Amino acid sequence: MSPKQLHTGAILVADSHYAPWNPLFFDFLTAIAQGKITTSQLILMGDNCDLLFAPIHETLRLNHDIITLLNALSLTIEIIYLEGNHDFQLTPLFPHIRVIPRAHQPLVMEYGSNTIALLHGDIGGSWGYGLYTALIRNRAILVGLNWLNQWLKGAIIAKLSAQMQRKHHGYVIDDFKTIAYRPQPWLAGCNWVIEGHYHQNKTFHWDEYHYCNLGAFTVGGMYYTITSESALIEEYHYK
Repeated sequence: MSPKQLHTGAILVADSHYAPWNPLFFDFLTAIAQGKITTSQLILMGDNCDLLFAPIHETLRLNHDIITLLNALSLTIEIIYLEGNHDFQLTPLFPHIRVIPRAHQPLVMEYGSNTIALLHGDIGGSWGYGLYTALIRNRAILVGLNWLNQWLKGAIIAKLSAQMQRKHHGYVIDDFKTIAYRPQPWLAGCNWVIEGHYHQNKTFHWDEYHYCNLGAFTVGGMYYTITSESALIEEYHYK
């Protein structure tokens, strides 16, 4: 299968961390639905919801409004959703959205002469992290966690939600350029890598490829559009 095409004007949004107490991403999607922001292609780069796991019913309740809005939008524009480490097991929720699980990332797309690897950013890492991510995405474990959360009258998700509300997303990673440079076999043939996860809003250029780490939408409403073959991507601020 040949790589899918990115469109001029495509919008990329990473780490919006939507929750009922953090509605900025909902407002942004509403602006798209109302035609105040126009695009034919929306790429969600993961962690667009703070806590969303399809088998855990309480997270569906917390995210009911954003799920409904995304499904309505997906009938009029193309939406691709790369699962993150805060939102996964999403396929049953979005029948008209192309959902890309962590195991199938990066998603390779083309724009003119550019071949671009898109990913949330949490692939790779230590053996321990790989095991952890596999376990938390296991459907049987999530079904069990859903039962336990219901038995405990929502205490588990309530505790996680409280932790998320206290989390600071505008952090700076020292020497991030060293962390960002990690050429992998899956980069063969790609001249751009675009990912979220780290919240750094940094672009680097190496001989092997160009690299862009997207800033977190939840910090200042940062989002990005595909502009031209030479520049490729441009930053905007919703609010």
